[in-house]
Amino acid sequence: MVTGNHIRTGRDRGRDVVRTFNKRVLNPVMLRLAGKRYWYAAVLRHTGRRSGKRYATPVVVERTANGFIIPLPYGTRVDWLRNMLATGGATIETKGESHEVMAPTVIDADAALPQLSRSRARAWRFFGIRNYVQVRDRVARS
Repeated sequence: MVTGNHIRTGRDRGRDVVRTFNKRVLNPVMLRLAGKRYWYAAVLRHTGRRSGKRYATPVVVERTANGFIIPLPYGTRVDWLRNMLATGGATIETKGESHEVMAPTVIDADAALPQLSRSRARAWRFFGIRNYVQVRDRVARS
C-alpha cells in the first residue's frame, strides 16, 4: 500500500498494530507508574498542535549532558513528537523529577547512540531504532 510518498510494508503494518495496542491499552496502564522515582519509563507532557489540549504519553528517556534523548521506535510521525516539534517543547517527568525541555530535534542513530549508556545503546540498536529526538533541559544542570 502507498501512503503519500511512503510505501507501506508488512513490517510497517505490524508496527502500526503494536503502536495502536500500546496507545489504547498499554499506555493508560503505564501512566500509573511512569515518571515515578524507581520506574524506568517517563511521562512526556505535551500540548496538542491543533487542539491545544494537554496530553501525557509514557516514553523511555536517556539523560544526556544537557537534556534527554528519546527513542522513536514507531518513527517520526507519532502525534507526541509532532506536537512537541510544533510547540517547541514539553515536560518530561522522570525519576520523580519534572524537567521543562525545549528545542526538540530529530537525530539519527549515529548521532544518538554515542550519547547513550552502553546498555541502552545496545538495546536500542538491537531493536533497530533508527530515529531519536533530542531535547535540551530549559534549566542547565549544575
